[in-house]
Amino acid sequence: MYPQLHQWLPTSIIAPAPIVFSFIVIVLICIVKKRSGNVSKTRKAPEVSGAWPLVGHLNLVSGPKLVHFVLGELTDKYGPAFTIHLGVYPTFVVSNWELVKECFTTNDKIFSNRPVNKAIKYMFYNEESIGFTPYGSYWRELRKMTTLKLLSNHRLDMLKPLRISEMDACFRNLYELWTKNKDDNVWVLVDMSKWFGEISFNVVARIVAGKKNFGSKGDRYKKVMEEVVRLMCVTALSDIVPYLGWLDRLRGLDRAMKRAAKELDSVLQSWVEEHRQRRVSVSAGTGSTANKTKEEVEKDFIDITLSIMEENQLPGDDPDTVIKSLILDMILGGSDTSTVTLTWTLSLLLNNVHALKKAQRELDAQIGKERQVEDSDIKNLPYIQAIIKEAMRLYPAGPIIEREASEDCDVGGFHVPAGTRLMVNLWKLQRDPNVWPNDPLEFRPERFLTSHADVDLRGQHLELIPFGSGRRVCPGISFSLQVMHLALARIIHGFELKIPNDSTIDMSGTPGIISCKATPLQTNFKKVIVASDSMHAVQSINKIADPPWETNRLADHLASLGGCLDENIVYFVPQIAAPPWETNRLADHLASLGGCLDENIVYFVPLINLESAIIAKEEVANRLYTRLS
Repeated sequence: MYPQLHQWLPTSIIAPAPIVFSFIVIVLICIVKKRSGNVSKTRKAPEVSGAWPLVGHLNLVSGPKLVHFVLGELTDKYGPAFTIHLGVYPTFVVSNWELVKECFTTNDKIFSNRPVNKAIKYMFYNEESIGFTPYGSYWRELRKMTTLKLLSNHRLDMLKPLRISEMDACFRNLYELWTKNKDDNVWVLVDMSKWFGEISFNVVARIVAGKKNFGSKGDRYKKVMEEVVRLMCVTALSDIVPYLGWLDRLRGLDRAMKRAAKELDSVLQSWVEEHRQRRVSVSAGTGSTANKTKEEVEKDFIDITLSIMEENQLPGDDPDTVIKSLILDMILGGSDTSTVTLTWTLSLLLNNVHALKKAQRELDAQIGKERQVEDSDIKNLPYIQAIIKEAMRLYPAGPIIEREASEDCDVGGFHVPAGTRLMVNLWKLQRDPNVWPNDPLEFRPERFLTSHADVDLRGQHLELIPFGSGRRVCPGISFSLQVMHLALARIIHGFELKIPNDSTIDMSGTPGIISCKATPLQTNFKKVIVASDSMHAVQSINKIADPPWETNRLADHLASLGGCLDENIVYFVPQIAAPPWETNRLADHLASLGGCLDENIVYFVPLINLESAIIAKEEVANRLYTRLS
């Protein structure tokens, strides 16, 4: 028998033993609770297996499948939140609207930064642009200026004539392409991807820089922009493993980016200088814009930012750099998104002819066949709006939103350390059957008129966020929707469209931050459905008179303002004739170019609608003769 404990220990030690034991138990319970609390706080999202040394899971996302497809398959396996490693960077991937809500509401400030890569440093003025500058006071000032002074509803209304003018010109070009054929029943093949690119690029360039159709230098501007977009889609090894930057230099990537950045800066600086010189002539009382008010001089975004700079309200140390970075953001962000979305939208309509015909019926009912669709009609075209929503749901232009955590946070019970990159897979999120129960993979615009009629795409409804959400939501949503709604409505209202050879359009996409349609959208079109003034005048025209009716003086006057004769408008001064001689359209046209009616010039275009020529020709000649004699 072993001796009892009390035989070995003094009574003074044995007496408090129960108290000591209780204390130890309490301490152990506290430790366990603390550890369990720490475990919950450090609980991480499941990590995808198969990571390689050094490059992590890059092998999974660098194959032939598009990244958002791969992430979607991983979501099916690991759930709506998981972690992958892209090189040395841990990346938290989510595709569930509840988790996205936590990211862009509860933790919005933490996820307000975008990851910076080599392309941004070289070609976006080293993070000076509003799209990529870190969240802070500088970003807030840029955002405030952009929202209140550049992209406000009031400003967009003021710039509306420029937007409509460019859109009208692009549609006339498309119409004239068809009128070159003698047979009205001949289908004309057109690359709609390219045409949508032209209309989007021209509209944005006109609004931002006042560039009308880009003239002879347009190819240079477009070429450098295309090169910038191409290089942004090239993966730099240093963006994955920083100490492999020497391989980027070896393969010439750094050199290509620097060359593109230099050419881009030259283009943008020339635009700024053009505007600056024009403003100098205004202040000196010379030039075509002499004696103009501030409102008349501020014709585009560059003018507006120069005015802000003159008032010492422009953030940053280098005003020209701020202006150029804003120009770049506006042109690339505005034109690419609209082009890609319109291309996907028309592709979906051509593959779903029943939806195309339904949209045309809505247009015929609301607009009729005697005029073309105008901006003010869009509010009465809910199905057209639903089509754009559904297209952006199925094929968001940017299928993945990227952010970076500035500090530790929790999302859905998972701990996300500071520095972790966030990927929101919009492609998977916006096809979630729990949110979109009725055929989530099918093109059904009707859902936005019934079950999801209250769902908007401006960032407030987290199940549909093609423009992003939170602090970094796209500031140009209203402008983009204005362009896309009107362009789509006019194209399907004004033309008969069909797929060549009655085939099915390939809906494959391209890799990159912008997912374009992989193959051009070749479309057959013919026959204007709309008997609108501007289109019908091109179809049936008759020469009414030659000089001395002052046609050349009008052409010279318009050319000095950066415009040209519009053969679809009969030009007159108010003293010669009142409407229907289109005086107001001429005044609007000149105002959009920064000029005004000159009462010493007889405004006249040599082509007039044949239908009214029998009556109008004699009347016009008499009025002009009386005026000139």
